[in-house]
Amino acid sequence: MRIFVALDIDDDIRSRIANFVDHLRPYATGVRWVKPESLHITLKFIGEKSDLLVKPIEQTLGSISIAPFQITFAGSGFFPTPKAARVFWISVAAQPGLARLAASIDDSLAGVGIAKEERAFRPHLTLARSGGGSGALGWRKGDKPNPQFAVLQHQLEGSPRPEFGTMTAREFFLYRSQLSSKGSTYTKIARFGLS
Repeated sequence: MRIFVALDIDDDIRSRIANFVDHLRPYATGVRWVKPESLHITLKFIGEKSDLLVKPIEQTLGSISIAPFQITFAGSGFFPTPKAARVFWISVAAQPGLARLAASIDDSLAGVGIAKEERAFRPHLTLARSGGGSGALGWRKGDKPNPQFAVLQHQLEGSPRPEFGTMTAREFFLYRSQLSSKGSTYTKIARFGLS
């Protein structure tokens, strides 16, 4: 089973982002846009794991104790750089609880054999990935200007910084990811409250 840990986003924020994407979609037709219902903030990508490991993962995540915190969604950008864009994203600004939650998840899951992250946590909300090639956030050998995002980048240059709102994170989820030719489908398989 392919799994990951993530925060869901409030419906009103999701709706504002969906309207933003609908306006921008014609400026980047060759990219894979994330469906509005699939938007989330990844806290830890676990990957393909045996069904037998899911229960120990759930028990480990259930032991994490972090107080609720606020998250603001505003601004947008490109990974790894605007000149060699592979991913179009929305910026996430949060109280320290978000980084603490991601670190706690990473540390806790190491106890059940899940490798720790090698890169620093960079919270964001992925809106689109370029077709073909990697969706990885970091710079890779061979990265070069990506024409798939060029028109979108030009459109955004003269636009005001988008603001989507603020929410209080009160829970996080273990998700299952199922890949298909129509894109990924995410299903919540366990909920964990913040307190």
